[in-house]
Amino acid sequence: HLVESGGGLVQPGGSLRLSCVGSGFGFDYYHVGWFRQAPGKEREGLSCISRSGGRTNYTEPVKGRFTISRDNAKNSVYLQMNNLKPEDSATYYCAAPCRVARPGDVDEPDHWGQGTQVTVSS
Repeated sequence: HLVESGGGLVQPGGSLRLSCVGSGFGFDYYHVGWFRQAPGKEREGLSCISRSGGRTNYTEPVKGRFTISRDNAKNSVYLQMNNLKPEDSATYYCAAPCRVARPGDVDEPDHWGQGTQVTVSS
């Protein structure tokens, strides 16, 4: 069970921090990733963080702007999103497991959250 929060409406250039809390499946044993899906588009992988938090990886659209982190004591993973652009508007999901070497792989996860909406607009 994964629950995302932190989405909302933000202006271009702004920031948001998404949170994901996991329960019921040994959350801290999994690599956890963030994904998104915009209307009419395929789901895309954004980032993956290893079980310990020591390894992270990002796909090109978000590299340098987004930062993934986790706190296993809180069963939580976060996505700090800076310099947001209108094309970042989407429903954002956390999911597990993911592949740190291939954060864009959307077929790896078995567990998905319900998503949180992010809208970037002036």
